[in-house]
Amino acid sequence: MPRSHRRREERPREDSLDRLIAGWKRTEMRGTTQWHVQPLTAAQALKEYVCPGCRGTIPVGTAHVVVWRADGVLGDAADLAGRRHWHSTCWKRG
Repeated sequence: MPRSHRRREERPREDSLDRLIAGWKRTEMRGTTQWHVQPLTAAQALKEYVCPGCRGTIPVGTAHVVVWRADGVLGDAADLAGRRHWHSTCWKRG
């Protein structure tokens, strides 16, 4: 069957980094607490952090996860302000 040479209708692209990141965010349960877990790629890791799981340093350029409560009593703003950066393996072990 011959191929069509008509241009396909282009779909609108979502170039917003915030939208891409939000698509990766997931919710996990740890015991009775619900957590938001958002992976960061090595390219997105622009600062050095201390992992609360092992107290080790997460160097710049290292992929890791950002974690914050999803069910806190003080509201979303307080939960987001309390977010922590974890090594991915430390969070999985936790």
